[in-house]
Amino acid sequence: MWELYAMWAWIAAFLAASFAARYGDTPPLDAHLAAFLVIATGALGAFAGGWYADRLGRTLVTSAAMIVSGACCLAIGFAFGGPVWLVMLVAIVWGVSVIADSAQFSASVAELSDDSLRGSMLTLQTSIGFALTLVSIHLMPYVVARVGWRYAFSALAIGPALGVVAMLRLRAMPEAAKLAQGRR
Repeated sequence: MWELYAMWAWIAAFLAASFAARYGDTPPLDAHLAAFLVIATGALGAFAGGWYADRLGRTLVTSAAMIVSGACCLAIGFAFGGPVWLVMLVAIVWGVSVIADSAQFSASVAELSDDSLRGSMLTLQTSIGFALTLVSIHLMPYVVARVGWRYAFSALAIGPALGVVAMLRLRAMPEAAKLAQGRR
């Protein structure tokens, strides 16, 4: 969740700054509408993430989604000030991938937790996730002030990178056979 809510919180400001850098006061697309489109496409990612995770494996799909999301954290800055189609292409891919892993974490916790602790473990996982987002959301203005929009979202790539490492470590554990009916 490190990058998810920070992206959602700051994508409109990023798009507005990017469009203004390229088009001045007359961008071809309103930044607020563009941000809505980016966030709304996440519904596709959430659906596809669950569908593929149940068929291909939870750790595999979660890792793939985080790799794409992390790559978008890095790539979106290079699109800053570029043509609206390029900025939106990267932003929409990010919008789809940034959410595709979220439900997989909860499903993994539910599948791997002892029956008597499942609710508590899901509560703990959700609480830690939201606490992380408070940090990343609040750090973004300082990062933008320090390095500008071109590199600001790069700071969010650390979350997916660590998440991929954690999911691949989980994949190697025998307990991972409990995930997605044996599809790690």
